[in-house]
Amino acid sequence: MPAPTAATFDYDYLIVGGGAAGLSLAYHIAQEPRLARKKVLLIEPEAKAQDDRTWSFWADAPGLFDGIVAHEWRQIAFRSPGFERVIDLGRYRYKTINGLDYYRFVQRALADNPQFTIVRGTVIDLEDGADGVRVRSSCGDFRARYAFDSRPPDLAALRRPEKHRYLLQHFVGWEIETDHDAFDPATVEFMDFRGEQHHEARFMYVLPFSARKALVEYTLFSENPLPKAEYEAALRQYLSTTLGLADYRITAEEVGAIPMTDHPLPARIGPHIINLGTRGGRAKPSTGYAFKRIQQHSARLVAALASTGHPPPDPTGDQWQFRLFDTLLLDIMRRRGETTRDIFRQLFERNPVERIFRFLDETTSWADNFRIMNSVSPGPFMRSIGQVLLGRPGQRE
Repeated sequence: MPAPTAATFDYDYLIVGGGAAGLSLAYHIAQEPRLARKKVLLIEPEAKAQDDRTWSFWADAPGLFDGIVAHEWRQIAFRSPGFERVIDLGRYRYKTINGLDYYRFVQRALADNPQFTIVRGTVIDLEDGADGVRVRSSCGDFRARYAFDSRPPDLAALRRPEKHRYLLQHFVGWEIETDHDAFDPATVEFMDFRGEQHHEARFMYVLPFSARKALVEYTLFSENPLPKAEYEAALRQYLSTTLGLADYRITAEEVGAIPMTDHPLPARIGPHIINLGTRGGRAKPSTGYAFKRIQQHSARLVAALASTGHPPPDPTGDQWQFRLFDTLLLDIMRRRGETTRDIFRQLFERNPVERIFRFLDETTSWADNFRIMNSVSPGPFMRSIGQVLLGRPGQRE
């Protein structure tokens, strides 16, 4: 197939993958009147028809997906030995969206929009040409002006452990129902660090949907997953010992592992191929939160496409200082994961929650960045700064 030219485009935009990132970009395009005449092809290996995950995030303004928010809360709790606090979120709300609700909502919107074509298939190759992209896939060959690729990166093949840090946020969660009131429906247990750390960062996370129903999740930041029985044992102990629950029903289970790495994941591959989602570094390296960052990325891309006809020169707008902060925390987690509990305790004890959220959203000023860093013990960070200057990750101490 010849390289694409302006006269031979089949589509203006190709979106590879119909998960959170691919559907987000498609929906943002569909909502932009200035792009209403653009033809969009979305290639997805299989229909998203299962409630396979939930996405949670904090927000201080209305969003495109507020209509499908399953629940929202005005308070979060942070707990660790010697310090516990229930925190009013002020103008923020903590929200959660169920995966199936999201998939169905976007799929319905695209099905009613003639500018979108959705096909089932696997992309084999994307070739960037002088004026556009050539696509080879199991469902045919296509030409597009721009391609947006949300396929997960092959981090195993990319690994450079002598230079970068590779951890996982891994978890098992149970949706629990009880026959009596057992949860505070007004408060998310955001991080409960009261359990044993085992030289890693380990905490419980509870989303209460009512006084008798909640998602209870055991979450770790470390290099390797545990045998499934260990997550389950920790969940049973927390439910029985901390929450005092002897009788409960497990109605659903959520299992996952989110890459947390400072390996540079490029925002674009050539002038006409833009990476999305985890492939484009949208899972925040130090926390694993991705949904809100995906929405911000989609909005940035669509705003530039609508106003200039091209993606922005800097597709993400990421700032170097926040990448450094992420690297430092990953290095601390790698060297002495159990100290992560103390760092988060100091953050929540010494800062207003609005500042913490802005910091994690990467919107704080230099002055607030200084306040954040001045609120935590400098020792672990100074050691990790030394490792960054040496150009290699720290080792377990």
